[in-house]
Amino acid sequence: MDSTEKENLTEGVSLDGLKIMVIDDSRTIRRSAETMLSKEGCEVISAGDGFEALALIHQHRPDLVFVDIMMPRLDGYQTCAIIKNNSQFSATPVIMLTSKDGLFDKARGRIVGSDHYLTKPFTRDELLDAVREHHKAA
Repeated sequence: MDSTEKENLTEGVSLDGLKIMVIDDSRTIRRSAETMLSKEGCEVISAGDGFEALALIHQHRPDLVFVDIMMPRLDGYQTCAIIKNNSQFSATPVIMLTSKDGLFDKARGRIVGSDHYLTKPFTRDELLDAVREHHKAA
């Protein structure tokens, strides 16, 4: 899919009121994503690790989840697998965030149920395109 096709796919998709959870042990990444998403009208729920996210997901019921792969205690693969194995959240899109963009990492993300893979550092457009694409698909 070329960039024009992606633009047509995501064009006109409103993000107002969309609940998005950002799980990352980096405060900078969480704040950056929150700023970018809030400006588009999204409600952002932040979590510093997988355990915190799992406690918050039931309370907030996000429409989409971004999860960092490399986190202490409960990594992104484990967090994604737990979310996807819960019948209440199995249809919720999960997008892996990572600085690792190897084929093995992407394959492992697919195995645990991730819907997309976004490499850090990401641009505002990459972040918003991923949200629009998966929100529209859901």
